[in-house]
Amino acid sequence: MYPSDCLYTKEHEWLKVEDGQCTLGITTFAQHQLGEIVFAELPEVGQSFDARDEIGTLESVKAVAEVYTPVAGEIIEINDSVIDDPEVLNDDPQGAGWLVKIKLSGSVDEGDLMDAAAYQEYIGGGDDGK
Repeated sequence: MYPSDCLYTKEHEWLKVEDGQCTLGITTFAQHQLGEIVFAELPEVGQSFDARDEIGTLESVKAVAEVYTPVAGEIIEINDSVIDDPEVLNDDPQGAGWLVKIKLSGSVDEGDLMDAAAYQEYIGGGDDGK
């Protein structure tokens, strides 16, 4: 259920690192916990963040959740389709529902990140949080 080429945070974000940049989004587990997401607020291209900074919020019919970046870097792309149609987050949070792409300003500290198997165990072995 959770792609093995990604890393995961305890805050239920996923991170795919490739060629000095990464793609960041929320996990399927996070989406199920939030329920139907109706609004997304993301940072602007060019903004820089330190690791563990809040970079946006997702609003669902149940709650508002903050999105954090596990890495330091500069936002180089945002997923406009998530802004225009947050439904994509409900349908495919770990694919078409990615949130931002970040140009890394250093190395990825994997100390606070989990691989797919560890994340699966962290969320209790369930595959999607239902």
